[in-house]
Amino acid sequence: MQNTEEINQSQIAAPKKKKRASSLDSIKARSGWLFILPFVIGFVVIYLPIVFQSIHFSFTEVKVLTGGGYSAEWVGFTNYQEALFVDADFFRLLTGGIQQLIFDIPAIVIFALFMAILLNQKMTGRAVFRAIFFIPVILATGIIDKIDQGNNLLDYMQNTGRTIVTGTQNATSSETSTSTVVQIVSAMDFEWLFWSMKGISMDLVMYVVVAVNSIYQIINRSGVQMLIFLGGLQSISPAIYESAFMEGASAWESFWKITFPMISPMIFVNAVYTVIDSFTSQSNTIMRFIGFVYDEPGGQVLSSAMSWVYFTIVILMIAVVGLIVSSFVFYQRREH
Repeated sequence: MQNTEEINQSQIAAPKKKKRASSLDSIKARSGWLFILPFVIGFVVIYLPIVFQSIHFSFTEVKVLTGGGYSAEWVGFTNYQEALFVDADFFRLLTGGIQQLIFDIPAIVIFALFMAILLNQKMTGRAVFRAIFFIPVILATGIIDKIDQGNNLLDYMQNTGRTIVTGTQNATSSETSTSTVVQIVSAMDFEWLFWSMKGISMDLVMYVVVAVNSIYQIINRSGVQMLIFLGGLQSISPAIYESAFMEGASAWESFWKITFPMISPMIFVNAVYTVIDSFTSQSNTIMRFIGFVYDEPGGQVLSSAMSWVYFTIVILMIAVVGLIVSSFVFYQRREH
């Protein structure tokens, strides 16, 4: 009896375990999933079946039945072989688009970082200058983008062998048309500028020439990256720069020892964003070419194969860019 009473008293005296409160990180994680839930549901219900159907079509030959409907016959990798080894226009545009993308990534990221650093300085009218550099992003969604698309379409019609009908005009690459393009600089100008510098290769000179002559496109596509860099620069504590200045660090040393490491995650984000933005842009010549192939009789399956070839190459490029940029990305760890 005495032992039983002692056990009952110990059970009564034992404190009840309090329910552990959810941490702030878990609450934020649940809120994040709640916000993206509509997109996840829409992707699974609407887009995912279309993706699987597109993959299925790329391995088949679709025939329209006389009584309505269609029949899909499995042909394996025939459509992919035709896209890569038979259709010369697609392979030429694909290689040219990849080369242009390799050029665009460093040019856009470097220009956006340079302008973000300038616009982050304390000066009169800083907000006005920021708005001016972001105006091309706003105009790109309106009539200016339609004009640019028309110009790209003319370039496409001049450089491909397919016949494209726009309005009442037909255009083919067999019709040779000469267009004069006014360039800002030439390779000879930069050769004269760098003639006294040793170790400057001709490839670097040509890269700078192309970048300067493409300054309109670079500015037009750098607005979002510039804002991302501005947000990253403003998140750096001024106390870090003050400490470096007190230690005698120059502006050049502060950039490479403080600004560049702290802004490196934004460089990674902007590099990936630039690849995706180029891939989904309406002025993308490869995507427009795939759209033209789709409109041709029986071109639905071939355009599906071309789309997945291009998508695979873009995913590989994102992976390569991620591996290269992530090698020098610095993540600040905060002690909790």
